[in-house]
Amino acid sequence: MTVDIDKTTGPADTPPAGPEAIKAIPVRHYGRYVSAVVALALLGGIIYAFAQGRINWDAIPDYFFDDRVLQGVGRTLLITILSMAIGIVGGIVLAVMRLSKNPVTSWIAWFYIWFFRGTPVLVQLVVWFNLGLVFEYINLGPFYKDEWSDFMTPFLTALLGLGLNEAAYMAEICRAGLLSVDEGQTEAAHALGMSHSRTLRRIVIPQAMRVIVPPTGNEVINMLKTTSLVSVVQYSELFRVAQDIGQTSGAPAEMLFLAAAWYLLLTSVFSVGQFYLERYYARGSSRQLPPTPWQKVKANMLSLGRPKGGMA
Repeated sequence: MTVDIDKTTGPADTPPAGPEAIKAIPVRHYGRYVSAVVALALLGGIIYAFAQGRINWDAIPDYFFDDRVLQGVGRTLLITILSMAIGIVGGIVLAVMRLSKNPVTSWIAWFYIWFFRGTPVLVQLVVWFNLGLVFEYINLGPFYKDEWSDFMTPFLTALLGLGLNEAAYMAEICRAGLLSVDEGQTEAAHALGMSHSRTLRRIVIPQAMRVIVPPTGNEVINMLKTTSLVSVVQYSELFRVAQDIGQTSGAPAEMLFLAAAWYLLLTSVFSVGQFYLERYYARGSSRQLPPTPWQKVKANMLSLGRPKGGMA
């Protein structure tokens, strides 16, 4: 049997012509351009309004590193750190009490949290300062005895008012962190013969820190700003010092801007510390840690140096 071969056709191994390559055209988001222009216009208008206002901006750098201002910054940092220490320790104790199977300790912790979270910090500060109407003397037996007005100094008022109030909020944060750890971890630790307190220290709390650290960092930053309230009890922190300098120098508004600049500077430093602390405790839960700000900048610089559509 013979087969006729059409000699007019091309070679059999010639591949057929493929489909035409698709030319992708990116979608233009005109709304983003409009919103960006509007936002920049509003920002420019605000900057122009402040530049044209009757504010002596030269007074801010003149007093920025004044000795009184630096002392106020130091007192603000001191009261922030000590109050947060009281709040963290008290919060851990209250969280353990709240989760306890003992109804008495659980109820006491609940009442403490309910009371301090339900009343404003400013009211608590003023109450602590005026408790001399109830307790005329503070009597600790042979160790200490004095009038309440001499015992409750502005520093102690600020420390107790902020620290005890913060303990109520930290108790809820710590409780959420402890509840985030699977109960099987506790049961396994008890099966190995570990006591309840040692299980908390070695097993539960280290794992709960991943949940506790982020909101605690926010509480530290909030505490730094809340210290401005202690000026009502005559404690000379940053805000009160700025007010005093503003009254004597004739630049009250300028000193408020100075205080705001210092608060922004301090909160920025605390935010950086919070980032690295969160990154430290994320080691056990994330396969790849989030990049640091310097690593992000370095990656962006390398991406700019690469040729378009190719490898560096």
